[in-house]
Amino acid sequence: MTAVGEPMPVTIEGHLFGRLPFYDVVDTDDTVIVDLHHRPDLVNTRGALQGGLVATLIDIAGGRLVVKHADVGAGVGTADMSIHFVAPIVGGPARATATLVRAGKRLIVVAVDVVDVAKDRHAARATLSFAVMEPRGPGQPATGP
Repeated sequence: MTAVGEPMPVTIEGHLFGRLPFYDVVDTDDTVIVDLHHRPDLVNTRGALQGGLVATLIDIAGGRLVVKHADVGAGVGTADMSIHFVAPIVGGPARATATLVRAGKRLIVVAVDVVDVAKDRHAARATLSFAVMEPRGPGQPATGP
């Protein structure tokens, strides 16, 4: 699978994610695949994609899968994320593939694998737990940013 896909939609106008090269590759109930393209302004001094951006990519792919398995209107938030970086991403794009591990009522667990598409090399493996929060009632203020 080497297709670029479509730019990832960003629902908050002016959000940072709208300026980063995230692309949707696959978006189904079972799997979400998101690419982060390699750009000179996103790399470290060794030319590899910044680890924090890879972590953000992992969180985005995992979170987008999780909302499909939470009750309608429920909020979800990352409760725990464990990442093992196994190789640098020097060619790109970084491709994150999120799959469901377990969906409970209060906690949903996903696995995310990241590959460097140009090198056809596994770059990271992550496990994330997302807390499922009850839907807010009408008139309740939003919390967070």
